[in-house]
Parts: sequence; C-alpha cells; structure tokens
Amino acid sequence: MRRRRIPVLPAAFSLLCLLALAAAFVAIHPAIGLPPHWNPLAPLNVAAPATLLTRFKLRRSDAPEACFAALDTSQAIYQRLPKLEAEGACGISNRVRLSRVGDLQMDPVETTCAIALRLAMWERHGLQPQARAQLGSEITRIRHYSSYNCRPMRTSQGGTGRLSAHATAEAIDISGFVLRDGRPLDLDSGWGDPRYSNFWRSVFSGACRWFETSLGPDYNDLHADHFHLQSTGRGICR
Repeated sequence: MRRRRIPVLPAAFSLLCLLALAAAFVAIHPAIGLPPHWNPLAPLNVAAPATLLTRFKLRRSDAPEACFAALDTSQAIYQRLPKLEAEGACGISNRVRLSRVGDLQMDPVETTCAIALRLAMWERHGLQPQARAQLGSEITRIRHYSSYNCRPMRTSQGGTGRLSAHATAEAIDISGFVLRDGRPLDLDSGWGDPRYSNFWRSVFSGACRWFETSLGPDYNDLHADHFHLQSTGRGICR
C-alpha cells in the first residue's frame, strides 16, 4: 500500500525562510512591493498563480470570513447557510450550499467553506490543467457522493467509535467528472484503465496539495470508487 505523508518540519522551515526573505525584500524595497501571490500578508486569491506561499495562505484562510472572501475569488456559486447543529457532535459550521466551483457544475451539496475553497483550488490549479494537458478537453461537471453524513468512521476492519469527518462535512467524496466534449470519467472504471489511469493519478496527486487528507483507490477497497478529500488531518496522501 502506498503511503505518503507531507513532511511537516522541512516544509515549515522552508516556509519560514520564504517569509523572512519576503519581509527582507519589502524592508529593502518598500516602494516596489511584492506581487500579491508572493506577499505572505496578502489574502488568498484562487485565481492567482500558485506559489510556495499558497498553501500557507490557504491554511490561514480557515477563519470564516477569510474563507468566504477567498471563495469569492473563485467563481464559485454558493449560498451561505446557518450553522447546522445535529445529534451529538454532528453538524456543519461555516455551512454552504455549493452548486458550482470554478467552471465545474455539480449537484448541489451542503458542506463547509473550507471544503468548497479547497475544491476551488484543486479545480483551478490541478483538475483543469491536467484535463487540458492529458485529455485535450476541460472538465465541466464534477460528480460526488455528498459531504455531510452523521456517521462513525469506517475502516476495512469495520466501524470505529470515532466520528467520520463527514459527520461535520469536513470531507467530500469525489466519484468522477464529465468533460466538455461529453466524455464521462468514472473513477471506479478509470483508475485501472490504461487510457485514463495517468490522468486519475495526476489529479489525485494534485488533490493532496490542497486537502489535508486525501484517500483513493490504493488506500483500501472502501475507496475503490471515490476520492475521500478532507480539510482536516496531517497531510496524509494515499
């Protein structure tokens, strides 16, 4: 089983070095300034080029108003909803009803702003570039198995006593796409298909860049037909 965990300490050290260099540049050349996407103090803009600071900005955007401000730069279509309080620890904070992310239509889904924002980053900087490069067409629709589900976590050995990230809508399950030329792409059949397997692995790797936990078909049989993408976790990608 392939297991990849994004290294925390080297990444944190590199980020601190970048922040120090950026601060030094601004101090020496205050009249010039930094491009917003290289300025660690500038808010996240989904449409801006991705840099080594973008993940830092994304994590800093988890605060509610910062998240919604960033989401508004992405062409997402969503409705803000009141907090959902359900049985036990289930519910949805920073709740949205999302019906489009970037150029992707989708069946409306209730989720968190953090998930919606990470989907927007993935669409802009992962999905569409890979679809254009590898398949010669853009994606117009994303298919999913929903986000919110008040249930315990499931494993290949059975249930657990812990709540799933779906119980707070901090995860979404992606099952496929539809291309502009009409081709449907289903993960269940495409992961092992030589025509599409490289595309699927490329976009999964891209998801790992923007989500804190990403689980796919190589993880276990429970994920054979979808990507489990989560806004919480410790950089797990497998």
